[in-house]
Amino acid sequence: MYAHLLFICTGNYYRSRFAEAVFNYHALGRGLPWRALSRGLAVGPTPLPLSPFAAARLQELGIPLSHTGRSPLRLSEADLVRSAHAIALQEREHRPIIARLFPEWVERIRFWDIDDVDRLPSSVALAKIESRVHLLLEELAAA
Repeated sequence: MYAHLLFICTGNYYRSRFAEAVFNYHALGRGLPWRALSRGLAVGPTPLPLSPFAAARLQELGIPLSHTGRSPLRLSEADLVRSAHAIALQEREHRPIIARLFPEWVERIRFWDIDDVDRLPSSVALAKIESRVHLLLEELAAA
């Protein structure tokens, strides 16, 4: 039985899916009883099931794409209910949307500060996500 952790971003195409894959790969490798899910707040049509930036970096890291979902999915209250922890990838971007869609949940979500590719180069954003995920894994392993 696994506890669930939820990564949230806008389109569930890039940042949250990358975080999900990195987390799941390393949680499994450490034998931690945690599995991540990822969801988006404004999921729309995408040209591919996963951002090429995220897919390329996962390949560089040797992390199989099977550690993330098959396609972008919209966040639901059921996702929040089933998750022991929820992390939105960018507070400035995501807090207002979460406050509008899920007002009773906004104070239960942890917010990171990782901008989307229009504001931060993917190499920097993905490195920040990797670092934050590794810190999170250490935190969960110690708890």
